[in-house]
Amino acid sequence: MPENERPSSAESLASEQELSRSDVSILGRIESSSNGALLVELCGGHLAIYKPESLERPLWDFPSGLYRRERASYVLARQLGLDFIPPIVIRDDLPLGRGSLQSFVEADFDRHYFDLYDDPALRPRFIEIAAFDIVANNADRKAGHLLIDHQHHLWGIDNALCFHDEPKLRTVIWEFGASALDERLIDALARAAATLNPELCELLTQRERRTLQHRLRVLSAMGTLIDLDVDERPYPWPLV
Repeated sequence: MPENERPSSAESLASEQELSRSDVSILGRIESSSNGALLVELCGGHLAIYKPESLERPLWDFPSGLYRRERASYVLARQLGLDFIPPIVIRDDLPLGRGSLQSFVEADFDRHYFDLYDDPALRPRFIEIAAFDIVANNADRKAGHLLIDHQHHLWGIDNALCFHDEPKLRTVIWEFGASALDERLIDALARAAATLNPELCELLTQRERRTLQHRLRVLSAMGTLIDLDVDERPYPWPLV
């Protein structure tokens, strides 16, 4: 499709309302996904990613129900005023049972973090995503989980391995260590530390909520991203 005929980022994504109410047709399985992920079409024509709990691969360090953590990541990002996670809902009435349904991003899939991080226009967004990953304790921020759409909007997908109550941070985003956070983000971190969105209280355990609020308080007090020596930086594997 020619560049000038492509929909805007907002127009190309299904809304939470559409995701919650639309009938879906399964188009096929995404083979590259480590957990079962299905590409589906909504009755309005939008595409979405369906991740049923029944297709989750068991993990030794995270309990089943990863779809809940995907939704929790979206809820936290919205509470912090960050618009980088596509809309996602939890549904019980889908063909393979309970799971998450997330709007599909029409992105340039040939590009990922290592192609994008040195773009000055994207620096503020990467700093925000890095801050989110620190407080969410993201254990799996691979380069391929960061996508750029045709409107140059940055998106972060596959946010399931978050909110563990033990230190689990593994990310590729280490080029912005010690960068100052925007004052609005610092204020949002502090407000969330004081009062979490009520839905997060339903999606996370008490211990997970407590450690999340601790990380929110620490980062808001620091006002900068953490900075580690190269030899200390925890990376996910594979990197992409």
